[in-house]
Parts: sequence; C-alpha cells; structure tokens
Amino acid sequence: MLLISVLLGLIPLAGIAWIIVSGTITTVDGLFECLIMLSISGIFFLNVFWELRAHGFLGKPKVEPATAKPAPPSEES
Repeated sequence: MLLISVLLGLIPLAGIAWIIVSGTITTVDGLFECLIMLSISGIFFLNVFWELRAHGFLGKPKVEPATAKPAPPSEES
C-alpha cells in the first residue's frame, strides 16, 4: 500500500511538471490544475507519512500497553 501511495503521489507531480514545460502555467486553467494536482499529491503523501509513522519509521516508536513496564511499588511505611 505504501508503494502505491508513493506512485500515486508522484503522478500528479509529473503532471505539474508537464504544465510548466508546456507553458500553460500562466493560464487560469493551468493554475487550477496545478492546485488540484498538488492537493491530490498532498493527500497521498500524507497517507505515506501516516503509514511510515504507524510502522515506527518516523517519530517516536509507540509503546504498547502490554509491553510497558509497571510502576515500582511505593514505599510507604
């Protein structure tokens, strides 16, 4: 799923590059197409970020409640 999300995030970026190369970036249609394609890429790359974070590749690793160390007993005398 991660590889598919990366691929689907890169395809709209290639479309933006094509719009820039063809010179239609200065038209209203070109600007809105770029905006839409950036939104689509952002959604797919956000999914990639969430997947990587869930698997522990980004950020702090999640500690499961079952593997957490119990608190030491208090010494109240």
